[in-house]
Amino acid sequence: MNSTIWIRGVVAVLLFLPPFASAAQDARPTHPLDALTAAEIHQVKELLKADGKLGPKARFHAVDLEEPAKAAVIAWRPGTALPRRAIAVVSETGTVHEATVDLSAGRVTAWQAVTGEPALLLEEIMGATSLALADQRMVEGLAKRGFTPDQAFCLPLTAGNFGTSEEQGRRLIKVPCVGKPVGSHYWARPIEGLFATVDLKAGKVLDVTDTGVVPVSGEAWGYEEAEVAKRAALRPETKAASLAQPGGDNIAIEDGRFVWDMWRFHLRADKRPGLVLSMVEARDGTRWRSVAYQMHLSEVFVPYMDPDKGWYFRTYMDSAEYGFGNTLSPLRKGIDCPSYARFVAVSMPQDDGEPIEIPDAICVFERAIGDPAWRHFEIFAQNDGKVTPTAGRPASELVVRSASAVGNYDYLIDYVFHQDGSIRVAVGATGVDSVKGVASQSMKDATAAADTRYGTLVAPGLVAPFHSHYFNFRLDLDIDGTANDFMRERLVQQALPKDSPRRSLYTVTHDMPERELSARTRIEPGSPALYHFANDNVESALGHHPGYMLMPEGSYVYPLLAPDDPPVRRNPYIDYQLFVTPYDAAERYAGGRYAVMSDGKDTLGTWTARDRPIANRDIVAWYTVGFHHITAMEDWPVMPTHWFGFTLMPHNFFAGNPALTIPDPKK
Repeated sequence: MNSTIWIRGVVAVLLFLPPFASAAQDARPTHPLDALTAAEIHQVKELLKADGKLGPKARFHAVDLEEPAKAAVIAWRPGTALPRRAIAVVSETGTVHEATVDLSAGRVTAWQAVTGEPALLLEEIMGATSLALADQRMVEGLAKRGFTPDQAFCLPLTAGNFGTSEEQGRRLIKVPCVGKPVGSHYWARPIEGLFATVDLKAGKVLDVTDTGVVPVSGEAWGYEEAEVAKRAALRPETKAASLAQPGGDNIAIEDGRFVWDMWRFHLRADKRPGLVLSMVEARDGTRWRSVAYQMHLSEVFVPYMDPDKGWYFRTYMDSAEYGFGNTLSPLRKGIDCPSYARFVAVSMPQDDGEPIEIPDAICVFERAIGDPAWRHFEIFAQNDGKVTPTAGRPASELVVRSASAVGNYDYLIDYVFHQDGSIRVAVGATGVDSVKGVASQSMKDATAAADTRYGTLVAPGLVAPFHSHYFNFRLDLDIDGTANDFMRERLVQQALPKDSPRRSLYTVTHDMPERELSARTRIEPGSPALYHFANDNVESALGHHPGYMLMPEGSYVYPLLAPDDPPVRRNPYIDYQLFVTPYDAAERYAGGRYAVMSDGKDTLGTWTARDRPIANRDIVAWYTVGFHHITAMEDWPVMPTHWFGFTLMPHNFFAGNPALTIPDPKK
C-alpha cells in the first residue's frame, strides 16, 4: 500500500477524527449554550467565504460557539430570541485570524490577526509525516535500521517551546517513527534514536536527528483477544454481571437541559475541552438552586521525564495542542457505557471548515451502584424477639461520560451526579504507554541500569519512560447566585488545659482570601483543610450561608519540576492545586488561548499575578488533579484504567440530607 495513503488513514483513526461520514444537517438549537450544529458550522464557512475572508488554502483550526454574556444566558427563557454567534480560527499561508460570525444576522462582525499558534490541523500532521519520510536523511536513517519508508509509521509530536532562537517565527513539530504494526498494536516497535524536525509554516524538514541505532522490537504485542490468546491462556468464561434498566431510564430533556432526579444541567462538546457542562442546578423541594454556571476541562499537561534528544521535548499540552473534542472517540455499548445508556453524537469542524459527525461521542446513563445512599439499624428498637428492619435507601447516580483518544492515551472524563447533592469529577487514564526502544532485554543485562534510569522495562527492548499527568478543570461555581466567597477552613490541633481529661483535639480556623494571590492553595496532606465556596449574601433558617466544598480525593500531584523549566513556564498553574479568580469570559483555558509553542505570557499564572479582588464576587475555581505515572509491567501492552478526580460536596446548602426523600423500594 502507498505509505502516504496508509498514514493518512492511521493518523485519522489514532489521533484526530475517525473517518466518519460528513455530519448530517442536525436539529436546530434550542438553548443559547447549545453547541454549533453541523448546519451552523457550514454557515460559518459560507459567510466567511462570501465576505472575502477565505482564500483557496484557508484552514480552520476551530469553529466554536461564542457564548452569549453570562447574565443574558441566566435571564434567557424558552421561547425568547436565541442569539447565535460563532468564533472561527482560520489560517492561510502562515497568517492566523480570529473571526466572529453572527449566525442570526448572517454576517461577519470581526476579523482580526492573531500572533499565537493555534491547535494542530490533521492536514499538518499528515503533511509533516510525508515530508519526513521523503527526506533523504530520514530514508538513510531508516535504512540503517532495516526499514524502508513504506515500512514505517511516523507520528508527528508537538515540539514545545524552549526559548531558542531556532524556534522564533516557526511552527515546529518533531517526527519520530515506529515500525508498521502487524496486528492491533501501533506503538510496540519504536524506531529509536531517529526523528525529523519540521517547520509547518515553511513546509520543510529543518533537521534529522540520528543518535545511533537501537534494535527494534520484533514482537507485535497485540491486545485483541485472538492475539492475546497466542501469548497467554484466556480466563474461563464467566456468568455476566451487567447493568440493566428494563423499565427505561429516568432521564428527561426539558428546554435544552438534561433533568434527572434532583439535578438539571446543559451539555455540549467543544473542540478543545471536550465535554462542557453548564447551568448546573439542584432541586431543593420545589425550587431549583444554582450550583455552577459552567464546568469543563481547562488544560492537560503531560511532561515526560527522559532527557534524551528524542524525548525531552515531549511535554504535551494535550487539550490545547490536539483537542479533547475533536479526538472524542465513539463509545462502545457494554464496554464504555451500559447498553441502555443514551448516546449523543457531536459535530466538529474539519480542516476545510466543513462539519463532521462523531457518533456516540457522549453517553449519559444512570446506575444503581449497589450501595446505600443512607442506612440505619436501630439497635434499641428491637424487643420481644422481633427484629425491626433496617431503614435505608438504595443509591443511584447519573454519569455523563466521554472518551478522548489523544494518540496513545485514552482519557475518559466523567461527571457523576449523586442523590445526596454531590458531584464527582473523574478522569480515567487508559490506552497504551508510550515506549522507548532500548538494548536491554532483561533487568539482568549490563545495559539495564542505564536504560531504566528514567523509566521501567515493561517488555524486552521496551522502556516506558516516567511521566506526569496534570488535568486542570475550570469550575465557575455559582452557589445560589453569582456573588460568592472562597474560604479555607483548616483543621488545626489544639492543646487543652492540664486539668482536662483530654490532652488535645482539633478545631477549625477560617481563612477568607480577598485577592487572587492569597487564594492560591497547595493541597498538603499534612495540613488538612476544607476548600469552601459559599454565598454569604444568603442565609438559611439556622443562619448558615449555603456552600459547596471542593474535596480532594486521596492522591495529590505535586510538581517535581523546576520553576524555570521551559515547559513549566507554559504551565505555571501546576505549582498550586487550586486557584480562584474573578470571572472573566475570556479566561477559559489555564494554558492560554493559543498554547502551541506558547511562551507562558498568557496563562492562569499571569492572570492571577494581577492579584484582583475576589471577595463577594463572581469567582471561578481552577483545580488540578493528576498523578505521577511510575510505569510498570502491568501497564503493557495496554494499560488498566486509572481513575483520579475530586468531589464537590454540599456544605450547609440543604436544610438536611437530600437523599432522605428517595422513595423506599419496598413500597
